[in-house]
Amino acid sequence: QVQLVESGGGLVQAGDSLRLSCAASGRTFGGYVMAWFRQAPGKEREFVAGISGSGSSRYYADFVKGLFTISRDSARNMVYLQMNRLKPEDTAVYYCAAGLGIFASSSYTYWGQGTQVTVSS
Repeated sequence: QVQLVESGGGLVQAGDSLRLSCAASGRTFGGYVMAWFRQAPGKEREFVAGISGSGSSRYYADFVKGLFTISRDSARNMVYLQMNRLKPEDTAVYYCAAGLGIFASSSYTYWGQGTQVTVSS
């Protein structure tokens, strides 16, 4: 069992940066792929970034490559999403997830409650 709690969201202006954090509980944290998804109003949840259990492999959606960076600190059971040069279209609820897949939301078993990110123009 893994419990996930996100934090770090907020209201920022276009061009600003934010770092989201995800605190994970559970002794098997290191065995899971960790990912960030987001869901904007009226849209489906979409994959943003993922990182392997070892942290050696990272995966990004095309729309965030070069802008967002995912990382994990296994010693602290933490996952982070550094978001730079934010745009209004990045406005969404961001979710942390743990699972065995990479891109499909259906491959993730555990989800956090989400943290709101709002980017004003």
